[in-house]
Amino acid sequence: MRKRALRITLGLFGVGAITLIPSVAHAQEPDPVIVLGQQINLLWIIIGAALVVFMQAGFALVETGFCRAKHAAHVVSTNFAIFGLGFVGFFFVGFPLAFGGFSYGTATDSWSFGLFEPVGGNLIGSGNWTFLWQGGWALSGDGITAPLIGFFLYMVAFMDTVATIPTGAMAERWKWGSFVIWGLFCGAIYYPLFAAWTWGGGWLSKTWDTMGLGVGYVDFAGSGVVHCVGGVAALAGALVLGPRIGKFDKDGNPRALPGHHIPMAMLGTFILLFGWFGFNAASTFAATDVQFAVVATNTAIAGAFGAVVAMLWITFRTGKPDPGMMANGMLAGLVAITAPCAFIAPWAAAVIGCIAGVLVIEAVFIVERKLKVDDPVGAIAVHGVNGFFGVLAVGIFANGSYGNGWNGAVDDEGNPIPLKGVIKGEWGQLGAQALGGLVIVTVIFGIAYSFFKIHDMISKSSGKGGIRSKEEDEVVGLDIPEMGVHAYPEFVQS
Repeated sequence: MRKRALRITLGLFGVGAITLIPSVAHAQEPDPVIVLGQQINLLWIIIGAALVVFMQAGFALVETGFCRAKHAAHVVSTNFAIFGLGFVGFFFVGFPLAFGGFSYGTATDSWSFGLFEPVGGNLIGSGNWTFLWQGGWALSGDGITAPLIGFFLYMVAFMDTVATIPTGAMAERWKWGSFVIWGLFCGAIYYPLFAAWTWGGGWLSKTWDTMGLGVGYVDFAGSGVVHCVGGVAALAGALVLGPRIGKFDKDGNPRALPGHHIPMAMLGTFILLFGWFGFNAASTFAATDVQFAVVATNTAIAGAFGAVVAMLWITFRTGKPDPGMMANGMLAGLVAITAPCAFIAPWAAAVIGCIAGVLVIEAVFIVERKLKVDDPVGAIAVHGVNGFFGVLAVGIFANGSYGNGWNGAVDDEGNPIPLKGVIKGEWGQLGAQALGGLVIVTVIFGIAYSFFKIHDMISKSSGKGGIRSKEEDEVVGLDIPEMGVHAYPEFVQS
């Protein structure tokens, strides 16, 4: 996505008064065709934001369907509430920390959408070593324009995806009050950290200059910034909570705890596929950038190949084409293609989808059978493992046809540095991607684990029993104890 950084211009050129789309003061009147293009680009971003927000419905259906009926009201409510909780945290604190220094193009750039100046600047660090930004707290103060507000709407939708991923891995045993605190923390602090270091123009996006690594960390629409960051939080939370009652026998062997509504989960998967076109294609930030057609098609290719290969692989492994694994195979392909989708050929999208379809199944088995971690929906394998793979895929499959000069990367003569991967004989980009992935699985995972662990300790020390639900509540189902309602009251015996 963040081509942001590319032509990204963290506070570049001065601009004058701002209306809907700013114009340059005391200069020639901007070309009305370019202005119209920029306005259409802003509309493109808003349409993309709406599609990404609709993905919350997909997540809700997938996670609820993969969980047991006695917890259904609780699980679907976490997916509903996380939108508002994360939104509030991001509105007040998270957005300025992540994107206070972000701008995108100039008034003469047809691919821009009107955000010509950052709303703020550095908070921690400077230059190539910026770690956090500031400005535009609660979308207030000077510099709050229509393009900035539209950009916020798109980014808050991505943040909510991060926030909702752990609700699947931690389902059926997470106290509601503890979940609420996570939602606020994710929007205000957790997601903005890695976003600031990458899409916001921070230090990982500048490793092309500081470390000579390709064009710096590249992640078109968020395999790492969104999915892997959410996946490691899901792993951290599941580790702190522990497995559901009855998940493992006395010898540590996993037992199946089947979800109650597979059709619901598969419908949710289709909704996620639909929303993913806003997630990826709208990340061009420009309807005038026809690369969105390549992005959308590569997205569909990877999802389709992921579903088919997962179907074949789980049949090979178990003898049956498990519907849940088919759904997760499609989602794994979509997650893995999200970072490289703009920079690769369609054949590479098919290869990435095939690898993801196998990888997600093997990762589910390893997480459950080897690590003894209970993940009811497979979120760790889908988002964490395949998000990491998607980050690396940029450094492997990027072909140099698009994205040259990303993150503002130029050589000593001022020429844009090509974005090429291993298939083109370049290894530096893979190094930049590997460094970003390493930061996620160490630093970001450590932050998530510390949050859940400290929260659990504080809750226990204050007599509230920790972040996990009471055993008797888990056994009977969290719907009545936590939410006060049954999801399916007509099926409950009095």
